[in-house]
Amino acid sequence: MTRLSHVDYLAHLRRDSARFREVLATCDPEARVPACPDWSAADLLWHLGEVQWFWSQVISHRPAGPPEDDAHPERPGDHGGLLAFFDRSSADLTAALAAADPAEPAWSWADDQQTVGFTFRRQAHEALIHRLDAEQAAGVVTPLDPTLAADGVAELVEVMYGGEPPAWGRFEPGEGQVAIELTDVGTTIRVSPGMFFGTDPDSGRSYDGPHLLVVPAEGEPTATVRGTASAVDTWIWKRNGDAEITWTGDAGPRERFLAAIGSALN
Repeated sequence: MTRLSHVDYLAHLRRDSARFREVLATCDPEARVPACPDWSAADLLWHLGEVQWFWSQVISHRPAGPPEDDAHPERPGDHGGLLAFFDRSSADLTAALAAADPAEPAWSWADDQQTVGFTFRRQAHEALIHRLDAEQAAGVVTPLDPTLAADGVAELVEVMYGGEPPAWGRFEPGEGQVAIELTDVGTTIRVSPGMFFGTDPDSGRSYDGPHLLVVPAEGEPTATVRGTASAVDTWIWKRNGDAEITWTGDAGPRERFLAAIGSALN
C-alpha cells in the first residue's frame, strides 16, 4: 500500500542527499548528532558518503556481491575532502540507479530481496533519515515528505525489524496484533509481534529475538498505535520521542511491539 514508484524513490534520494549536503556544508563539523551521540557531523558526512559509495558499487557491478574490504576508500582528512567524497559517492549512486532496471538481479543483505529495486527503496530511506540527522545536528529541521515517511514505517516493520523468516528460521507469533494507523495519509499497517528463532547456516550466528510480521487486517486489532507518518517513522527510527504517538488497547501486544523495535538503527 505504501510503495512508491522507482522514479519517485530516485527523486527523493536526490533531494534528500542534496539537502543533507547543503546542511553539512555549513554545519560545525564537530557538532554532535543527537540520535547518534558518538558521531560528529563530520562522522555523519563520512557515514552516508561511504554508504552511498558501497551501494553504487553493488549496483554498478550487479549481480556480483558487495565490494571487497580492501576496495573501500579511506576517510578524507578534512571537511572539504569529506564533502568532495560525498559528492562523488552520491552522484555515482544516483547515476547507477538511473541506468538500472529495478527488476534486475542485484545483491542485498535481505535474502528475499535480491534485486536493484531493494536499493532504490532502501537508499531513499537512508538519505531521508540521515538528512534529518544532519538537520538535527545543525538545528534546522524541516518536514519529512508524508508519503515517503509512510513507506518508511512499512520498510521498518517489513524489513528492518521484521519480515518473512528465511528457510532456516521460524516465527512464533505472540497473542494479539498491533495496528499502526498513519493518520495523515490514511494508511494502516497490521503487524503480529512475536519471536524469531534461527541460526544462519552460513555464518553460524543465532538471530533469536523479538520480531514483527506484517499480516492481513482481519478482525479488530488487539492494540493500536496512531500518529502521522512522519511522527511514527521518526519515532521508530529513534530520531524523535513518542510525544506525538498515542496507544490504545492491550498492553501485551504493545510491549511485544516495543521489544521488537527496541534496538537503535544508524
